[in-house]
Amino acid sequence: MAEGDSCWVVVLVGGVVGFIVVVVLNHFWPLLFKGKGGTVPKGSFGWPLLGETFSFLKPHSSNSVGAFLHDHCSRYGKVFKSHLFFSPTVVSCDPELNYFILQSEGKLFECSYPKPIHGILGKVSMLVAVGDTHKRLRNAALSLVTITKSKPEFLHDIEDIAIQILDSWKNKPQVIFCEEARKFTFNVIVKQVLGLTPQEPETSEILEDFLTFMRGLISLPLYIPGTPYARAVQARSRISSTVKAIVEKRRAGRRNNNNDDDDDDDNSKKNSDFLEILLSVDTLSEDEKVSFVLDSLLGGYETTSLLMCMVVHFLSHSPAALQQLKVINEALRYGNVVKFVHRKALKDVKYKGYLIPSGWKVLPVFTAVHLDSSLHANATQFHPWRWESQDPTCKKFTPFGGGSRCCPGSDLAKVEVAFFLHHLVQNFRWKTEGEDQPIAYPYVEFQRGLVLNVDPCSETTM
Repeated sequence: MAEGDSCWVVVLVGGVVGFIVVVVLNHFWPLLFKGKGGTVPKGSFGWPLLGETFSFLKPHSSNSVGAFLHDHCSRYGKVFKSHLFFSPTVVSCDPELNYFILQSEGKLFECSYPKPIHGILGKVSMLVAVGDTHKRLRNAALSLVTITKSKPEFLHDIEDIAIQILDSWKNKPQVIFCEEARKFTFNVIVKQVLGLTPQEPETSEILEDFLTFMRGLISLPLYIPGTPYARAVQARSRISSTVKAIVEKRRAGRRNNNNDDDDDDDNSKKNSDFLEILLSVDTLSEDEKVSFVLDSLLGGYETTSLLMCMVVHFLSHSPAALQQLKVINEALRYGNVVKFVHRKALKDVKYKGYLIPSGWKVLPVFTAVHLDSSLHANATQFHPWRWESQDPTCKKFTPFGGGSRCCPGSDLAKVEVAFFLHHLVQNFRWKTEGEDQPIAYPYVEFQRGLVLNVDPCSETTM
């Protein structure tokens, strides 16, 4: 081998070895962390770089904590350290610490999702934004939700869409309920946000891209053509272009209306939707408004449809609860639509003898609290009557998060589910086809789509 070639081999081998050493040191160095005035929680870090991420994400029933949390809580307690998503992390299954983290947003902790998530959601998404940007977006969201709730058209639209969906079942002995629930929530949110009906071509275009977007949201973050992640990023770009085109069309319509003294009532009514109000908000940039629409579609589509699926699934196994329909809070607790959230410590944080080092990630795990038998009697059972005496606003029940990042549309989701359930039980009886349990990946889905055998109610039983 030539001398020059030998030098290049030495340099290459040295670079690889150096990289491995850096990776290993970065992984294990936090284990030696000695802070002042507190002790980092006990725990384990697993493999270099990947840590314990794959074990943490191992699929399990959504109404269980899974093997990872069960094992670690048994060994280390409800608060422990780990290495997840390429970062040293403190995992909390403790309701008091979870509440403390959620209430300290922007002061001691801030939202910190893995970087690949930013690539799909966008840099100005309310879900990943922090500081003043998040405050502006959240204030706009709260204002728009308040206005939407007060509009008579909102409830009328929900009811119309629910009836349309259920009418399409009348000649079907079987439906895949997850698909029907997503169709319902998507049509509702698109109508409220963009003023589009299910029959308009833009609606189907956005839905097709949105399904691609959702499939890549939690996937291996490799931007290689053909991967779910790459397709999701491209789908978001197409949705953004579609939304921008709708915004421009709406703006042009507003200019024409301002020059036309003979505006009719129908046009004014059509333009009283979410988007029309959003266009009047001066505190948001153009990109922020487009991203805001995407966030609204995401928040009003996936989690609400999943909640509907949970309710219908649990009701099919609880005839007594079906008679009373006291189920929404219990479905949120027992089904665990949202398992955990990501935060990062902005400074060294001391809490009850624990030290959370600055820069470490923090994962408040809602599932573990919701299924903790020391906090909820018969926690591993579906029992909706517990809410007759239990306070749904307590620290041990956080299905919509908490603090300044509590879901602004939570009330709208409950209204949608309640309206759909009302018409469902009035018009149909159903049974689940086979065993199909909700599985956490950590996002939750039914493996077979929750297949239902449905029978229309006769007039005498309605």
